[in-house]
Amino acid sequence: MSGIEREAMEYDVVIVGAGPAGLSAAIRLKQLDADLNVVVLEKGSEVGAHILSGAVLDPVGLDALIPDWKDRGAPIKVEVTRDNFYMLGQAGQIRVPNWPMPPLMNNHGNYIVSMANVCRWMAEQAEALGVEIFPGMAASELVYDGSRVKGVVAGEFGKNPDGTPSDAYEPGMELHGKYVFLSEGVRGSLSKEVMAKYDLSKGKEPQKFGLGMKEIWEIDPEKHREGTVTHTMGWPLGKNAGGGSFIYHFENNQVLIGFVVHLNYENPHLYPYMEFQRFKHHPMVAELLEGGKRVAYGARAISEGGWQSIPKVVFPGGALLGCSAGLVNVPRIKGNHNAMLSGKVAAEAAHEAIKAGREGDELTAYETELREGPVGRDLKKVRNVKPMWSRYGLTASLALGGLDMWTNTLGFSAFGTMAHGKSDAEATGKAADHKPIDYPKPDGKLSFDRLTNVAYSFTNHEESQPAHLTLRDASVPIKVNLPTYAEPAQRYCPAGVYEVVEKDNGPEFVINFQNCVHCKTCDIKDPSQNIHWVTPQGGDGPNYPNM
Repeated sequence: MSGIEREAMEYDVVIVGAGPAGLSAAIRLKQLDADLNVVVLEKGSEVGAHILSGAVLDPVGLDALIPDWKDRGAPIKVEVTRDNFYMLGQAGQIRVPNWPMPPLMNNHGNYIVSMANVCRWMAEQAEALGVEIFPGMAASELVYDGSRVKGVVAGEFGKNPDGTPSDAYEPGMELHGKYVFLSEGVRGSLSKEVMAKYDLSKGKEPQKFGLGMKEIWEIDPEKHREGTVTHTMGWPLGKNAGGGSFIYHFENNQVLIGFVVHLNYENPHLYPYMEFQRFKHHPMVAELLEGGKRVAYGARAISEGGWQSIPKVVFPGGALLGCSAGLVNVPRIKGNHNAMLSGKVAAEAAHEAIKAGREGDELTAYETELREGPVGRDLKKVRNVKPMWSRYGLTASLALGGLDMWTNTLGFSAFGTMAHGKSDAEATGKAADHKPIDYPKPDGKLSFDRLTNVAYSFTNHEESQPAHLTLRDASVPIKVNLPTYAEPAQRYCPAGVYEVVEKDNGPEFVINFQNCVHCKTCDIKDPSQNIHWVTPQGGDGPNYPNM
C-alpha cells in the first residue's frame, strides 16, 4: 500500500523466517559479534507454528553451529537404530537390502526429531545471545533503496476484504537492515519477488517440487520401535506420479507418517491427499496403525530441483537461505542440515562485509561457499536422481540413480548434469487425455476426509482480512482450467481450499482461504500459473504443536 506512513527501525541484519536457516544465521551473527543488531520476523503465532518436516535430522549443520548442542538440552534424542526401505505392491512388500545403497543414504548417526521443537530450542539459543525474535509478524512487503533491498514491512493488520484499511488498521513497521535474509521456506512470496526482480534463476533449471503430507499417530506400545526409519516407494502411486512415504518411530509411542507426491505429475485427476489416505490401508501400514489414533496433520511443499535449480542466492542487500534457495537433498529426503549450513555461511559473509564497510553489497562469498562448500558437495552428488526419476520412471531410476550416486562418491558422473525440463505447472496434462481415478471413501479410522484432517493442523485465519490466495485473472479457473484440466485445484490442495460449486448461473470457483495450511502447492502446480500466494496477517495459518 503505497503512501502509507510507517515508523522504521534500523538493524544490522533483518531475517525473515524463524526456521532452521534463519535461526542459524541469527545465532552465527551474534556468535561473531555480540554487538550486531539482529532481528528475526516469524509469520507464525509462535516459533515452530509453521514448521513441518519429516524429519530425520543429519546433525552436521548443528554440529558446525552449536557443537555442544547435546549439553545444551537440544530436543534431539531419538537416534536412528534401524533403516528400512520397501517397494510396495497393493497387497505386499519387498524389502530392498541396505548394502547396495550408497553410503550417503545411510541414516545411522542421524536423529528422528520434531523440527518445530528444534526450532523453538534454537530460538531460545538465539534470544540468549541477544537476537530479537518477533513471532506473529508477517513480512508482507520489501522496501527498496534504489536498486538494493533495504528492508521489509511487517506487522500490518486490519485490512478489509477488499484491501482497504479498516477502522482497526495498523500500518505495521519498516524494518531496515544492512542486509536482509529471506528464509521463508519453499516458494515464499518475498523470495519470488526478488528472484523475478533480479532474474536470479537465469541460466538455471526450473525449480521442481513435491507435496509432503504428514500425520502424527500415537500407536499401540507393543508395535512401537523407537528409532526405526522406514521409507517406501511404489504403491499406490504406481506410474501416475513419483513419490513415496516415510514412517518414523519417534518417542512416546508416536509414529511420524508422511507421504510425498512429486508435483510434475501429468494426470490432472490425481488427488495427492487421497493417495496418502489410500497408502495407510496397505496391509503393512494398516497393521501398524490399527488401534492407534491420529493426533496431528499438516502439509507443505518441498523443493526438489537440487543442484541445477539453485538460483543465484545473493542480490543487492540480501540473500536467500535454506528452502528459499532450494537446498533439499531429494534421495536423502533431508534439507534441514543444509538450511542450517546456509544460514551459518550467509551470516559469516554478512559479518565480514559489515566489518569491512561494504554494507548492501552482494555477498559473493556466500554464493561461492554455498556452491563449493559442504552444501554444494552434498547436492552435486545426487543431482541426477530427480531428473532420472522423471525421465525413466521408478524402477530404472533406482538402478541408474544408485549407480550415479556411487560414481559421484568417486568424484565423477557418467551422466553429467541432467536437465529437468518443464516446470511442474507445465507438466500438467489435459483432462481429456487422462482417465479419472476412483478413490475409496475414507473410513474415519485409518483414512480421513480433508476437512476433518485440517482441524488437526489447528489452522485459523481471521475471516475479515483480504484472501491471501489471489488470482491474477478471476475468470481463468472456470473459463480455462475447468474445461481443459478439470480444475485440478480441487484435488491438489491438501486442505480443501478450492471448490467448484454449481450455481444457477453455472459453476463458480470458491476459495476457502481459512483452510489454508500455507503449503504453497497451488502457487506451484496451477497449470495457468494464475494463483499467487501471499502472506496473510501475522499469526494466522496452522499452529503445529510438534511437527
